[in-house]
Amino acid sequence: MTGPPPAAVADHAAVPDTLPVGAPGKAGVLELGFGLADGRTELTAHYQRSPLHTTRPLYPDPGRPDMPTVMFMSSGGGVLQGDRYRIGLDCVPGTSVHFTTQTATRLYRMEHDYATQTVDLRAGPGSYVEYLPATTIPFGGSRFYQRTDVTLAPDATVVLGEKLMAGRLARGERHAYTAYCADLEVRDPDGRLLFADPVRLVPGERAVTGPACMGGFGIAASLYVVTAARSGLEIADTMHEALAGTGLRGGASVLPGDHGAWARMLGDRSPELEEAFFRTWDAVRRLLLGVPAPDRPG
Repeated sequence: MTGPPPAAVADHAAVPDTLPVGAPGKAGVLELGFGLADGRTELTAHYQRSPLHTTRPLYPDPGRPDMPTVMFMSSGGGVLQGDRYRIGLDCVPGTSVHFTTQTATRLYRMEHDYATQTVDLRAGPGSYVEYLPATTIPFGGSRFYQRTDVTLAPDATVVLGEKLMAGRLARGERHAYTAYCADLEVRDPDGRLLFADPVRLVPGERAVTGPACMGGFGIAASLYVVTAARSGLEIADTMHEALAGTGLRGGASVLPGDHGAWARMLGDRSPELEEAFFRTWDAVRRLLLGVPAPDRPG
């Protein structure tokens, strides 16, 4: 992690009355490297430390049989106070990988301290990488900070997604977390910042239901397409057209410096937003790769 978490999270630092920070099962690590072998991308380096782990890569995509799907898993069932997770992903030139999570990320109530996760994704020349985790659900009283750093070559493509629920909506819990903070920074190989998207949701300090946050909606999702393969305007138009048929609140725009495009969508229920997110990702897939997104399980 580069520097400490934002004050909204760091101010809650304390010694948990359960397992302390750094104890076995509290500092999860997942370091994965990928290379080319016989025309397809394969896992070439693998280090994991509980509670983070992964299984052997799968190849379920009929449109891209060379592209593995890599699933992040946690033996803890959710993120607890004092947890510190670190994920490092190294995709060498020419590789193609799809990253996702086994299930939604649940941020449990935290009475002491906070939890963090850092993701460091490196995409080499000519690579195509999708990082599309499932929804994050912050429970009441949770305190969480996530930092995602992406470094990509000028001719690489990285598709990033995130989905955030306002809480356990089925229980009537909405924005009851203490703090949810996140930083996304994307850079070129020389370290030059291409764009950043910071999130600071602290309901106790200021409203998080304004038009620049989540409004009155229960779930929000963003999709970032960082690439030079197509113009940012063409990608934004493609995502906008996909969203237009969903009936949800959303829109798309060009990223700074024409480094691609991004879309954000808001919904009241998870199924309808999941469908809109899939349609948008599918449209991007067809534009950039000429193949559809693979069917979702079930």
